[in-house]
Amino acid sequence: MTDPALALAPAPAPVPAGGALRAAAARIDAATPAGRDRAVDALRALAIAGVVLGHWLVTALVSDGGGLRAASPLRDMPWLAPVSWAFQTLAVFFLVGGHVATRGYASARSRGESYGRWLGARLSRLFRPVLAVLGLWTATAALLLLSGAEFGTVRTLVKLALSPMWFLLVFAALTAATPLLARLSPLWPLVVVLHADLLRFGFGAPSWLGWVSLAAGWLVPFTLGAAWTRGELDRRRAGLVLLAGGTAATAALVAWAGYPASMVGVPGTPVSNLDPPTLAAVTFGLAQCGLALLLRDRLRRVTRRPVAWAAVAVVNLSAMTIFLWHQTALMATTAGTLLLGRLPGLHTRPDGLDWVAARIAWLPVFALVLAGCWAAFRSRERGRPRRGSRIVRAHRPSGTTRTAGARHV
Repeated sequence: MTDPALALAPAPAPVPAGGALRAAAARIDAATPAGRDRAVDALRALAIAGVVLGHWLVTALVSDGGGLRAASPLRDMPWLAPVSWAFQTLAVFFLVGGHVATRGYASARSRGESYGRWLGARLSRLFRPVLAVLGLWTATAALLLLSGAEFGTVRTLVKLALSPMWFLLVFAALTAATPLLARLSPLWPLVVVLHADLLRFGFGAPSWLGWVSLAAGWLVPFTLGAAWTRGELDRRRAGLVLLAGGTAATAALVAWAGYPASMVGVPGTPVSNLDPPTLAAVTFGLAQCGLALLLRDRLRRVTRRPVAWAAVAVVNLSAMTIFLWHQTALMATTAGTLLLGRLPGLHTRPDGLDWVAARIAWLPVFALVLAGCWAAFRSRERGRPRRGSRIVRAHRPSGTTRTAGARHV
């Protein structure tokens, strides 16, 4: 029987949604190791957010005769190139990656952990979510072709879905070479990119020579991250020199050397700053790295707020899932609404400000679909907790005495 006193007691007041979120944020804040440099995670979260928003803003799938073809608003509206300056943030990701890799490897060595075990843990976090993406798009491509979809459309979709893979391969290769790169000066890979561009643009060398810069170009911010670990970039002057020097060099290369102003690829243009990376992309990355270094103290202050830190922590714990599925979210929205007709900002040609306004209005829809992908596939990114670099401690119920493991960053 029910206790009469309990039956007559008033129901507890519902907890406001905002209060529940703040309580959850406070728990995440309290579970974070005290010595963690939150600026590192904030920079990684900003880099991921920049890539995602950049792709959503400059990638268009135009409905053309029953199929879909890739287009970019930067082709018809080149004056929008500054958008690519704000959202092409890969250099910051490699900066943080180099810093975390070299610091993590040094920590592993101090614990007596082997190189193979350290590398296996890092690469498994990178590639564990890839299998789900490959499996889904293999099945999707097969079904589309069997149902009579145009080969060009299927090729466009698969290419966009799998395009983030190049980043993972380069990042994995640089991570594997961390012991060799820990003390390498960024000037060496910068000189390699300079000579590759000089030979192919100045002396007519074969265009394939530029692919040397695929590794060398991203090695520049990666080795800057190693210099950060060594304490060589702690002074504010280092950030100011990188920001000013990188900005001036990029402006000169665009204004007088003929490099494209857009820092992302534009379909149909003869030269792309990213495919492979050009000297302009590398100097632009130096400027971004300088700005990132200058923002460290401010980011540390901002992420002391529990709500801000909780948002950063969530993005970091699912960074690869977000990165790998954000193009799928865009394409699922685009293809899934084709039956409704050619919707502005989604299926129409990106050639005017009306398209830009409509595309901005679609961003929350892309985010909602990406959240669904995150909910479905985030478990692929999270392996068994182990000691080492961590963002929040995994708590056990009270009464247990053994120390809990932790999630890897």
